[in-house]
Amino acid sequence: MTEHTHTSDRPDVPELTIPTGITPFFFPSARGRLIHLDKLANTLLERHQYPYAVSKLGGEALALVSGLAAALKFEGSFSLQVKGEGAVSLLVVDCTHNGELRFYARFDKEKVAQLPKESSAAELFGKGLFALTVDQQNDKDTYQGMVEITGNNLSEMASHYFESSEQLSSWIRLYCEHTPDGWQAAGLILEKIASDPSIILKNEEEIINEEEEWNTLTILAETITAKEILDPALESNELLYRLFNSTSITIGTPKPVSYGCRCSRSRLENILKTFNQDDLDTMNENGNIKMTCEFCRYDFIFKQDEI
Repeated sequence: MTEHTHTSDRPDVPELTIPTGITPFFFPSARGRLIHLDKLANTLLERHQYPYAVSKLGGEALALVSGLAAALKFEGSFSLQVKGEGAVSLLVVDCTHNGELRFYARFDKEKVAQLPKESSAAELFGKGLFALTVDQQNDKDTYQGMVEITGNNLSEMASHYFESSEQLSSWIRLYCEHTPDGWQAAGLILEKIASDPSIILKNEEEIINEEEEWNTLTILAETITAKEILDPALESNELLYRLFNSTSITIGTPKPVSYGCRCSRSRLENILKTFNQDDLDTMNENGNIKMTCEFCRYDFIFKQDEI
């Protein structure tokens, strides 16, 4: 954790962008996103120094939320909150429309230590709630859907959410592993949609049955391996063609992902100014008040006489 006592409003957070982090792709009756967080995964996860199982869960969640946020058609953010009754009580990830990612988790260190290193999301969360929120900027409508945690891993939990809350057929696989080069996180998301008239089929006389195409796509997607999708040397386009070369796939323009904590000294100072004197006295340590950003792990130090 780094203490931030500078006069600048923003802490010195990493300036890291992966220009091809999200690759969208399309079929006549489905769409998808291939997510490669590359070095960004390691930068975000190492910032927190969580136990292995919690970091791996965080990497999968970062891949999920960045992939979902890439579909936003407006300025805003997409966020995931999972509240559990187990060793991990809270996981929060959000991503803006332009790919700015951040996350944090709350957990019981002793309970996590008692679990196997490769514990599943179900083992870490126990019972709880899985919520996705779409937040538009400029005080516009916010939409949130929430379901009970169902599934063994985060991929299954997300699929259950879309099937039960959105009545949307989806296929989701999320991956995160610690490699010799650090953490790598990736994901593949497929969503069934109505046929898009803007996509011209190679064979215009062919009538595609949506159910048959969906079944074919999910069967092909199942052939992907963790080794393939986590290989930083394997380009996204090459992997997609390897998976779906027998279909009429259209690959879109890649979208960036970046380190995106949005904390600021002025924002935290304004929060402190709403506290009464007794609260400030309680927070005072040798004339200083410390506020920590859970997302980027920076300590903002304020002199009490500043507030």
